[in-house]
Amino acid sequence: MTAAGAKDDLTLPADMEIGVATSSWQIEGDLAGRGRCIWDDFAQIPGAIVDGAIAEPACDHVNRLEEDLDLLSWLGVDAYRFSISWPRLQPGGSGPASTTGLDFYNRLVDGLLERGIRPVATLYHWDLPSELHDLGGWLQRSTAQRFAEYAHLAATHLGDRVGGWATLNEPWVSAYLGYAAGIHAPTSMAIRRSSTVRR
Repeated sequence: MTAAGAKDDLTLPADMEIGVATSSWQIEGDLAGRGRCIWDDFAQIPGAIVDGAIAEPACDHVNRLEEDLDLLSWLGVDAYRFSISWPRLQPGGSGPASTTGLDFYNRLVDGLLERGIRPVATLYHWDLPSELHDLGGWLQRSTAQRFAEYAHLAATHLGDRVGGWATLNEPWVSAYLGYAAGIHAPTSMAIRRSSTVRR
């Protein structure tokens, strides 16, 4: 033992899983390949994001997928928690899955498995499709029904290879900071301005 009481042996337990995580809006880029979401609208409000950053190109993950997968392999992680962009998989928040969106997530999941990395998916990481927000967003029960349909799409197409799923990333943050405090999207300012945001 060291003087501070910490063990000298820093060997990790054999059954410990090391993972990393990302947010689709923050890394994917490729706005042309998906529908709009509340964070796209929020980012257009002057002063809403300190440096004025938008989701294009972000980390350009969609166009650098193989390179990014190789980086994950190089890091030696056991699992990768990614979030599925609802408006990339199902633009507009209703209807069939986008073929280009499906292609991206299929390549992502297959690429992880080929590298021995366990895929873990989050269905909602704060990127409600703008069209659903314009209909009242999460304040309308119909949005939960649309979410169930979207979750079914994701599970149908990816569930044979993705064993770990999370429904909502930090629901308190999107509910309280987004709707009550107005610090995150959609914010009360975005709710008032939603009809004037250009799509």
